[in-house]
Amino acid sequence: MKKFTTIYDIENIPEIIQEAIALKTDPFQYETIGKHKTLVMLFFNASLRTRLSTEKAAKNLGMEVMILDINSTWNIEFKDGTIMNLHSAEHIKEAAQVISQYADMIAVRAFPSLKNKAEDESEYIMNSFMKYATVPIINMESATAHPLQALTDAITISELTDKKKPKVVLSWAPHPKALPHAVANSFIKMMQSIEVDFSIVHPKGYALNPEVTKDIPISHHQVEALKNADVVYVKNWSSYNQYGQVLHEDSNWMITKEKTGNASCMHCLPVRRNVVIEDAVLDSKNSVVIQQANNRTYAAQIVLKKLLENQ
Repeated sequence: MKKFTTIYDIENIPEIIQEAIALKTDPFQYETIGKHKTLVMLFFNASLRTRLSTEKAAKNLGMEVMILDINSTWNIEFKDGTIMNLHSAEHIKEAAQVISQYADMIAVRAFPSLKNKAEDESEYIMNSFMKYATVPIINMESATAHPLQALTDAITISELTDKKKPKVVLSWAPHPKALPHAVANSFIKMMQSIEVDFSIVHPKGYALNPEVTKDIPISHHQVEALKNADVVYVKNWSSYNQYGQVLHEDSNWMITKEKTGNASCMHCLPVRRNVVIEDAVLDSKNSVVIQQANNRTYAAQIVLKKLLENQ
């Protein structure tokens, strides 16, 4: 592995899932592989799980970690040919090369604006680092993708059931704010890459990018779609066609115990209780959100290990 910006950078998904699970039994078995190596983590946006789990993963491998909040640095310009006489003080061409001198790997987190679809889908921040940096780039969530979360989710589902093809349903749920498509996009791509009976349910108007969903079964009837599910993955996203808009906040789409039954309930967190998922689900034995969050460390650790082995 030379970089990790999409799940397609993983050569063998079933194999890497099992390797990540094996790391959980002895997280320090490769504690010297990252000795004298430095991971620089750049945050254009807020983070809790991604920041802490990735730092812990790196330290489990013996790496040094430096963390930089980009909002506390110079404004970075990403467009070529720009006359930089306004707010931006530094260009990505210099910034990425300079950071590469301090880092053996660079991890980047940069959300979309949800205002300009073409600009967001161009992934200009992530792609600019990939273009100008001289070390491997790791995606800690970009405008359209969150591959570390998707790998985490696949690890969690693998732990939850021994079924050859478990029924997994991705369900939209209400949220008061417009949220990105990154988690949903990467989860869908991951489910297309492993053995599951997968479908999506959402209200009309919340269809995701058809180039992502492809021929996956999609329903607008939540109760029916969730029947007999083994795993229910809950996530909100804003409209794709009416880009970035919250079309409605239908509380009837909140995930309840009545709807999920005995299914395991997953959510990437943070979750708004009694808006997205009711307490009765989150506080039940069927909620696996804490197990899922714990797996963030081992998803990041196996990715870092693969990158270190290639250096």
